[in-house]
Amino acid sequence: METDFVMAGKFRREERIKNPAEIKNLFKNGKKVSVSGAKLFFAKSDNDFNRIAFPLPRGYGNAVQRNASKRYSREVYRFYKTFLNTGYDMLLLVYPGNDSFSTRCVQFRTLCNKAGLVRE
Repeated sequence: METDFVMAGKFRREERIKNPAEIKNLFKNGKKVSVSGAKLFFAKSDNDFNRIAFPLPRGYGNAVQRNASKRYSREVYRFYKTFLNTGYDMLLLVYPGNDSFSTRCVQFRTLCNKAGLVRE
């Protein structure tokens, strides 16, 4: 049985949004799309690659749950980034609930389709 598995690229340091002011600006001025359990804030940037952050809402579980949730988000982004248009800053905000890798895959793919970020 043959599969069409595409090797996902690395999640490099320059692809991360770390500056709190940039995160706050995306929350305030970015466009927003949502699905049940997640929201994606995005804005066009001057870079020729995408940047992303994975903030969590206040009161999101304990440290183990927060770390697992961010790990799922990073892996989903790492897998799907080859299918996305470049030049965007994004925030993937997820809410507590049904937190699994497969759920996060469906959420992220749906959000990117709604936002028009998927490459044709």
